[in-house]
Amino acid sequence: MELNSKVSRRSFMKKAATGIAASMTFLPDRASWANANDRVRVAVIGIRGMGQNHISSYMKLPDVDVAALCDVDENLFEERIKKHFTDKGRKSPKIYTDIRRLLEDKSIDAVSVVTPNHWHALAAIWSIQAGKHVSVEKPCCHNFFEGQQLVKAAKKYNVIVQDGAEQRSNPCSQSMAKFLREGGLGEVYLAKGLCYKWRDTIEKTPNEPVPKGVHYDLWLGPATKRPFSRNRFHYNWHWNWDFGNGDMGNQGVHEMDVARWGLGVTLPTRVCAMGGHVMFDDDQNTPNVLMAMFEFPNEKGSGDKKKILQFEVRHWMSNREDDIWMKKDPNSATGYMISGSNTIGNLFYGSKGYMAKTVDEWRTYMGKNREPGKTGEGLGDHYANYIKAIRNGDPKTFNKNIEEGFYSCALIHLANISYRLGRSLSFDPVKQHVINDDEANGMLTRKYRKPFVVPEKV
Repeated sequence: MELNSKVSRRSFMKKAATGIAASMTFLPDRASWANANDRVRVAVIGIRGMGQNHISSYMKLPDVDVAALCDVDENLFEERIKKHFTDKGRKSPKIYTDIRRLLEDKSIDAVSVVTPNHWHALAAIWSIQAGKHVSVEKPCCHNFFEGQQLVKAAKKYNVIVQDGAEQRSNPCSQSMAKFLREGGLGEVYLAKGLCYKWRDTIEKTPNEPVPKGVHYDLWLGPATKRPFSRNRFHYNWHWNWDFGNGDMGNQGVHEMDVARWGLGVTLPTRVCAMGGHVMFDDDQNTPNVLMAMFEFPNEKGSGDKKKILQFEVRHWMSNREDDIWMKKDPNSATGYMISGSNTIGNLFYGSKGYMAKTVDEWRTYMGKNREPGKTGEGLGDHYANYIKAIRNGDPKTFNKNIEEGFYSCALIHLANISYRLGRSLSFDPVKQHVINDDEANGMLTRKYRKPFVVPEKV
């Protein structure tokens, strides 16, 4: 893919290293996608957990090459390449430990950002500015400011940008949203997001030397510099505010997105959250029990003219909420985002009845007697949708989904701020700031560690 720019990629990387890459404009040559048979060369950035799903999913698609892998942990490359490439007779990909070097590679058309949360927005923005199409894992931003900047970049540059809320690609969720939008439940006044996922203690791990082959400074990236500890590294970073957003910003972001989508709202006017880190004395500093409430204006509604979204994170013993989550064998493996021990999904309440929804099915119960009503189901392919958009999509239309992703992440960030400050927030959805609360507004962003700075101007 060629770039319509007088500024070279190497020049971009030098600028990125000093935090001023945003001053440049890179535009990909869209004409290169005129032929639908052109191969799309994808790089996967972050290959430990979900990164492997991205690798295997792209490799199933026709005329798509996973041409490069990027990860700060060199120890992962040999096993991943053997498992996904050489054992299957596939050509070995290029490997990188530094995203900045990857973005210099002119042969790469598109990237998947599958890093820890604190890298999501910066990696996505740098990639967008380098002329790459981008799919960024959920949550698309680690804080509110990053989401705003990512949306601006997606609107400015002529590339495809996909949010990682993959239920947007599912026929199940699409039919759910259509049913609610067309009044199937009447006036929908309340949505619930459920994240009841069994999580054991992470215990405590000491500070220790950085393992051989790990580029720890690159792993920290925008975050505050601190000693290496295994509970602040692979996966358990989710439970540390410097890198993750707790389970509401991990598994819960899927259900938050569906709840907001079905309710038909964007940003709230009031937020209140409370909870705690209970049962365990360990290194986790995010809550494992959290209850958040959001209030939205509803000018067309009845009564108080408002809509309410309720979100719950529970980490241990929990009820099932509805028969849709009941499994004949509670110990059976039942697929991605569904298991015998977890209750993950959504409930919607309207004037005509209520709906229960999992990742691949929804059911309705109508009237006072809760008579079974309409249902829907079906899983889609988020990765195929991304590639299809690269070939045929209009960025101005397709990239609206990253704005939807930001709205869902915004609810998560506002709830976490409310929880951490121990007070309710009044929010201005137009100006996008907390009203009369400088401390809360200060938490909409973070101090960035140079040169890993999310730019003020994209």
